[in-house]
Amino acid sequence: MKAQATCHGAGTIVNAIATGQGGAFGLALRATATAEIRPDAFGVQARVPADVDPVLAVSAARRILDRANRDVGLEVSIDSEIPISRGLKSSSAVANAVVQASARALGLDLDPQEILLASVDAAIEAGVTITGAFDDACASLYGGICLTDNRTRRILAVDRFPMDLLAIVHIPRRRIRKSDLKGIDFAGIRPAVEAAFHLALRGDYFHAIEANSAAYAPVLGVDETPAHRARAAGALAAGITGTGPAIIALAKRDRAQTVREAMEDGESEIRIVELSPIEPSAVIR
Repeated sequence: MKAQATCHGAGTIVNAIATGQGGAFGLALRATATAEIRPDAFGVQARVPADVDPVLAVSAARRILDRANRDVGLEVSIDSEIPISRGLKSSSAVANAVVQASARALGLDLDPQEILLASVDAAIEAGVTITGAFDDACASLYGGICLTDNRTRRILAVDRFPMDLLAIVHIPRRRIRKSDLKGIDFAGIRPAVEAAFHLALRGDYFHAIEANSAAYAPVLGVDETPAHRARAAGALAAGITGTGPAIIALAKRDRAQTVREAMEDGESEIRIVELSPIEPSAVIR
C-alpha cells in the first residue's frame, strides 16, 4: 500500500531553547511524505533531496513500522518547499508528514497526540532539535498559533492570527544547523525570553515576537536589520524565526509588497507566504 501526507512549516513567536516554553504559528510552506510498503523486511529506506540528511525521515518511519509490528519494509520519500536550517520548521513538517504517511500506508489510525509524540521523539533521536520542538510540531500539524511547554509536551494555548495577515519571509543563503549551537549559553537571555512568553500567553503576539527576536538575535549572530526595515515599512511585527537566520514579518495584505521590498538586500530570497490554512480548533489538549 502507498500513502501520502502533507504538513506545513511554521514561524516562531517565542523560541523554547532558553526556557523550555515556546510558541509558533503555522505557515503555508509544504512538506509532503510518501510511504510505500515493500514485501521484503529490510526496515526503512528514505529518498530525500541531496542536501537533506535522511536520518530524521528514517527515524520517524521506523517508529511507526515498529509499532505496526509487520514483517514488511517501508520506502519513504520527501518533497519539501521549506528551506532547511533557516528556522522555518522544516524538520517538524517532515517528521509529522512521515509519521502520518507511514501510519496510513501500514493501516494504523493515530490520533494527533500520537502523531506529535512520534514526531518529536524522532526529531530528538535524529539530533535536529534541542528542546524537542513540541511547539513547532504542534503549529506544523494543527496550524494557527500554538503555545506549549516543551518539557512536559503540553499545549498551553491555541489561537489564530487575523485572516488578513501575510508572512513576509527573509531567507538568507546562510544556514544555522543545530550542531552549530553547541557551546552557546542561553542562560543569560532566560529572563528576557520568559518575559516574551508571558506576552504571548496574554495574546500580545506581536510584541512577543519582537521581544524574542531582540533576546536571541545577538546570541545567534543574526542581523535584525531586515526586521527593522519591515517594521518601518508597516509590518505589524518582525523578528527571527527559530534559531535563524530567517526573519519573518507579519503584515496586512495591502502592505505585504511594500514590506517585501523593504526587506530586499540583493542576496537573500524573499517570499510572501500565506499563514497555514489549517485551523487549531481540533487540538486535543
